[in-house]
Amino acid sequence: MCKSIQILACVTLLSSLTAHAKDSQLSLLEKAMDKIAVESIPTDGPGCSVGIIQDQKFIFKKSYGLASVEHQVPLSSKSVFRMASVSKQFTAYAVLLLADDGVINLDDDIRAYIPELHDYGVKVSINSMLGHFSGMADYQHLETLLPKPLKSAAGGLFRLGDEDYLTQQEYFDVIKSLPLADKPYQRQGYSNFAYYLLSVLVEKASGMTLREFADQRIFKPLGMKATFFADDMREIVPNRAQGYRTFENGGLKRYETNIFVVGDGGLYTTLEDMLIWDNHFYTPILGKEPKKLMTLFNKPNGQFPDDEEQKWYYANGQYTDGRFFFHNGGWMGTDTSYVRRPDTNTSAVAMCNSSSLNVNAFTYSTFEILTDLKLWDGVDPSVF
Repeated sequence: MCKSIQILACVTLLSSLTAHAKDSQLSLLEKAMDKIAVESIPTDGPGCSVGIIQDQKFIFKKSYGLASVEHQVPLSSKSVFRMASVSKQFTAYAVLLLADDGVINLDDDIRAYIPELHDYGVKVSINSMLGHFSGMADYQHLETLLPKPLKSAAGGLFRLGDEDYLTQQEYFDVIKSLPLADKPYQRQGYSNFAYYLLSVLVEKASGMTLREFADQRIFKPLGMKATFFADDMREIVPNRAQGYRTFENGGLKRYETNIFVVGDGGLYTTLEDMLIWDNHFYTPILGKEPKKLMTLFNKPNGQFPDDEEQKWYYANGQYTDGRFFFHNGGWMGTDTSYVRRPDTNTSAVAMCNSSSLNVNAFTYSTFEILTDLKLWDGVDPSVF
């Protein structure tokens, strides 16, 4: 009896010491993240919301800076950020769900569903668009591929910022007229226009806008209540993190896009909803065979690495080298990053409401900081 009590006391003491050590490590993690924030984020300006997820829960969650500088509203884990290109993985999942339904085939030519597109002279598959080897153009090609320059309302050159405005129909009319910028199936070539056209594909194939389809088939089933594709620039978004930019003269100004097409971007979400999305990778529930669909989602669309490091393959809105899965997003008034390391059930997500802040200072350093603090047992913590 006495020996049993002694063993129980030892176990209790050991558990208490382990918990205390973990709390100390988490306190040091917070200090490390605070240091990054202090070096880059002014207390009276826009900032970032940062989360580190391990074993399907936050081990760190904190917001720095203001959601609204004008009204002095602080950022929080419930602040709604525009995610820019991190949106692409949600667009891709919507497309894969349509394929799972048997409504489309990923090897089909995109013009079978959107016949208004320019006659490319070759088949351009849906899968090649998902994997960025379709040869489709991007913003930097507009000047050379358009028969005549885009004009602003005042008659000058169109400004791709917050000054000029295109309706969704006008935007589609521009994109559908473009020829390919490169031969398809040759190399990885990033194309926002391809992912925009995937949103058009979803609408043509399902009869619902990408916003409606994603809400019905992804966000509601997962319980992501604050997440949606924003396709109306006049929409009031509760808890929105207003976008900003610090200009060369040091002046801070509001900075928001006037282009509200979706697919390549346009997703709004919160840190709390990104935890739900991250958990879905480990306990998938979407589609007819959720685990099979998730395996397809995480598989590179083709064997075409990036041009620079020759190791990053594109898998349905995610870059992967077999260890990490990640995507960054940068657009007017927003800078975002989502990095997963599925072999250790660990992820980092950060969203900043200024184009002038460096979101990667948080996410790219996360795994090295966790390693130093013995909060991560993976190998090779460097993303790059």
